[in-house]
Amino acid sequence: MTTAASPSAHESAHVVILMATFNGADHLGDQLASFLAQDHADWSLIVSDDGSDDNTLQILAAFAQAHTDHQVKILSGPRKGAGANFMSLLCRAAETAPTGSFIALSDQDDVWLPERLSRGVAALAGLSDRRAAWCSRTIITESEIIGQDMAHHRSVTRLSAPRPRALSFRNALVQNVMAGNTILLNPAAAVLACRLAVQVDRVVVHDWWLYLILTGSGATVIHDDRPSLYYRQHAENAIGANDSHLARILRLKMLLSRRFQDWNEINLAALRQVSHDLTAENTALINLFDQTRVGPLHKRLIALRQARLYRQTRISTVAMWLAIVFGLF
Repeated sequence: MTTAASPSAHESAHVVILMATFNGADHLGDQLASFLAQDHADWSLIVSDDGSDDNTLQILAAFAQAHTDHQVKILSGPRKGAGANFMSLLCRAAETAPTGSFIALSDQDDVWLPERLSRGVAALAGLSDRRAAWCSRTIITESEIIGQDMAHHRSVTRLSAPRPRALSFRNALVQNVMAGNTILLNPAAAVLACRLAVQVDRVVVHDWWLYLILTGSGATVIHDDRPSLYYRQHAENAIGANDSHLARILRLKMLLSRRFQDWNEINLAALRQVSHDLTAENTALINLFDQTRVGPLHKRLIALRQARLYRQTRISTVAMWLAIVFGLF
């Protein structure tokens, strides 16, 4: 994938689905079936398997053999976790994905709604002259009720958190809000993501990195308030929904620990490696962000005010300010 070519109409856009797998046999079949149920039928699939020792590879091979109308490629992953597996997929998509393709990221254990691809492609159709990405909320649900009548299970299904504030680099520097399993990149954004993936040594997690480099380079990021998939919760989730009251409290507590400080160091190092692709305004914002983290308190507060960083909720933003005041960010 070396150039950004846009399809003449969004109905004919080709979407390359990038899916990372690891011991996903219990739920993989449902996700693959939801690909087949998409009302946007022009897609292919690239899978990177991270060393599964269950039936994952057999399920994928059978799927590829049964559905030759959709090209399916199965690759070996780096075996360094889900984030590294997705970054590896982006690196290799630059060589294996057809030129001018959209890219959709996929977990192995979700279930896509039939319009997941068509809605995203339609939302990005008018932005073919620029880098753009689409993401959405999800329906968080318990593992065992997928495929059953959801109307009878409302007590154990819920929507993921809304995103009331704009998705921007000022938000991306301090919070990851692009749900990786819902991300769709238009061809121009896909070219950028694949090109920059090979230039960074380390990221905190792949979707946060995408949020940073997309907004940092001036791309348009659209968040759809309507869900596009069922986000299955089970014991083997790599990350999980993190939307309970306890999870929110733990995240606020994490803000006041040194965990975010470590993450910020990793993110800033990765951004510096691709600084040539960031806008001048956002490069200056990185420097301001740096100034909120080191030096005398009064200078950090001045930089914080100038940077206008924000998280999606007021209480989380206040917690961020406190972390900066106490030198924990």
